[in-house]
Amino acid sequence: MTDRDDLCNNLALRKAARYLGATYDKALAPAGLRATQFSILQKLGAAGEMKITSLADMIAMDRTTMASNLKPLAREGLVTVETSAADRRARIVTITPDGISRLKAALPLWQEVQDRFEERFGAGDASELRVSLEAILRTGFEPWAE
Repeated sequence: MTDRDDLCNNLALRKAARYLGATYDKALAPAGLRATQFSILQKLGAAGEMKITSLADMIAMDRTTMASNLKPLAREGLVTVETSAADRRARIVTITPDGISRLKAALPLWQEVQDRFEERFGAGDASELRVSLEAILRTGFEPWAE
């Protein structure tokens, strides 16, 4: 049987994601955030509040995993998660003033690692990478469909 590691798109993407994710986690650690938490706060910082399902869709994450990722942020008082008044089945996530403060503290750390990555990888290549990765989300797979 042949070794297909060099042909597997999933393995190549996951290796790069773990490597880059750990790099961003390390850079954001002084602000007390992991990269995924930073991304959640960043989306909420722009929107203020949104349904868990909408937030999960924006970050390409299933709803259950998103709910798990929100728990430590809620425990720290960075977000609130409450039942929607308009739709009792929906849960609304809101960034708190403490969440906004933490996000502001993390932004320069994020910018520094972002700049370092683009310097080493190339700003043009990084831009092309983001476009290619975004295109993956339009391939028609439905990983979280029931």
